[in-house]
Amino acid sequence: MSNIKKQIQDLQNELRAHNHNYYVLDNATISDYDFDIKLKELQALEAKYPEFSDANSPTKRVGGEVTKNFETIKHEHRMYSLDNSYSKEDLLDWETRIKKIIEDDVQYTCELKYDGASISLTYENGALVKAVTRGDGVQGNVVTTNIKTIKSVPLQLKGDFPQKFDIRGEIVLPFDGFHKMNEARIEIGEEPYRNPRNTASGSLKLQDSAEVAKRPLECLLYNLTGTNLGVSSQFESLEKSRQWGFKVPEVAKLVNSIDEVFEFINYWDVHRHDLPYETDGVVVKVNSLEQQENLGFTSKAPRWAMAYKFKSEQISTQLNSITYQVGRTGAITPVANLEPVELAGTTVKRASLHNADQIEKLDIRVNDCVYVEKGGEIIPKVLGVDLSQRPANSVPTQYITHCPECNTLLERKAGEAQHYCPNYNGCNPQIIGRIQHYISRKAMDIDGLGGETVALLVNENLISNYADLYQLTKEQVLPLERMAEKSADNLIAGIEQSKNIPFERVLFAIGIRYVGETVAKKLARHYKSIDALSVATQEELVNVDEIGVKIAESVSQFFTSEENMDTINRLKVFGLQLEMSAEELVGKTSLLVGKSIVITGVFENISRNELKKLIEDNGGKVSSSISSKTSFIVAGANMGPSKKEKAEKLNINLINESEFLQMLSIE
Repeated sequence: MSNIKKQIQDLQNELRAHNHNYYVLDNATISDYDFDIKLKELQALEAKYPEFSDANSPTKRVGGEVTKNFETIKHEHRMYSLDNSYSKEDLLDWETRIKKIIEDDVQYTCELKYDGASISLTYENGALVKAVTRGDGVQGNVVTTNIKTIKSVPLQLKGDFPQKFDIRGEIVLPFDGFHKMNEARIEIGEEPYRNPRNTASGSLKLQDSAEVAKRPLECLLYNLTGTNLGVSSQFESLEKSRQWGFKVPEVAKLVNSIDEVFEFINYWDVHRHDLPYETDGVVVKVNSLEQQENLGFTSKAPRWAMAYKFKSEQISTQLNSITYQVGRTGAITPVANLEPVELAGTTVKRASLHNADQIEKLDIRVNDCVYVEKGGEIIPKVLGVDLSQRPANSVPTQYITHCPECNTLLERKAGEAQHYCPNYNGCNPQIIGRIQHYISRKAMDIDGLGGETVALLVNENLISNYADLYQLTKEQVLPLERMAEKSADNLIAGIEQSKNIPFERVLFAIGIRYVGETVAKKLARHYKSIDALSVATQEELVNVDEIGVKIAESVSQFFTSEENMDTINRLKVFGLQLEMSAEELVGKTSLLVGKSIVITGVFENISRNELKKLIEDNGGKVSSSISSKTSFIVAGANMGPSKKEKAEKLNINLINESEFLQMLSIE
């Protein structure tokens, strides 16, 4: 039997090598016929001796499993989106922000931005164990069975790979394969697919993996995530990933200046049309992983990366009308309703006009012939007007003065671009929008309750604010459209479970203007309870780390409203978490309040993220750059010489990780 086992393993390894040569290196070392013969031989052996089969055998790539429901799981490491730039001035501004924090020389890795479906692959001991879609960045769908059918995804790695890690990339559909798929569909009378990106994305959620296996999808990888990865830079991580068996585009380039970044952009802005895949820009990353850690993240994107978008496709069409949308904060957004036109693979019927200033600046009028662009935005935008085609009877656009929903007189504060409807508690779109925000994944994450159901509940006069959710009964929601008994049970149960959501997320959920996820965490950790926050003055609020005048004014105004306070008091009665729990307060002190601390170097016993959390939990502020305001530096091995020199010059104390932990009485 040992001979059989060895025969199966040898065949598996040989077929993996042929797969890698053909699909990753584009260098076939065996004919298709010979490959198929060996694959059938392996299939027969695995069927006869299932005890020697392998979950990641090359035979598993043909698919055949049916997935009816794709499990949703939380990413172990969040998948951030990238900030976009549309001009070289944007990149220069980005470089200036980096240089304010990073004092040493900065290298950049330049990579092409492939237009596909984002994926996260998890490997343990060299084997693919999980593939998850990007989703909302916090959680996504498990599509492992479908991903295993993609030949360029290695099921078993080779070389000196880490024990466990995630690798991120894009699932793309090459142009040739896309066109062949469409030719086949047209031949049998089916509608052709619209564009490669959407087709690739849709492929990941097909229920039958055998159907996915028929599609010529490829997986291009670009980012390693995890701990103890054995690499010190982005460019090194790309090289290592290739060695382990991943398909990593060879076009990536390491450069030493922003001028070299521009050279890369200029070259590929022309030559991208020669590539077999859709690309829509260049991603520029700070190369050093230590510098990346120092730069950190905003609530949405890494500060150490920027996506430069190539100039988008433009087209002209007629503007039929202008309508106005009301957002959850009362902000008014004018929308251009267009004669339908094909643009970047989709049919465009609407485009953003942004605000009154933009309409006036471009002198946009109904019945104008307008230029439309679809850049990195979901809703395309109007760029300008073809004045040569303007009708003789054209009339200048008069921006609305009253809310299109509740007819309240609009307001516009000095220095702000948007007009606002001040009817906070009486304007339906604002009410619906606030409740939709309240139930969203990053806020209360109420299972069984979606945006459409919220609109139904408001329009049926069952709720008028988010506190009303906690008085809903099954009998009230059952008559709603598309609401079955099980759905009603899930909705009521989801609302009940939301009472366990921690205070910082409740604070984000209640929708105070300008209070996003990050600000909500800052305020929750500083004030510890909604009661303490509600009586804070603007002056006190401004003194909280990273809280500016605009946020302070907004928070103060929110709690001076009797209606808002009534809603908050009702949430208290219903049992929501409106203060930090005893568990959350464990390990949180005020030992480091008022101190600005820099972390630098490599640490043996604790990760940089753990150090940052300890500093924040104890009231301190983590700073990325050394200045006269720096209280002290937690220094690990390999501290940069320029940082050390600056610390000595400013007479700033350096302590090691052990001394820092002793300071907090942890060791």
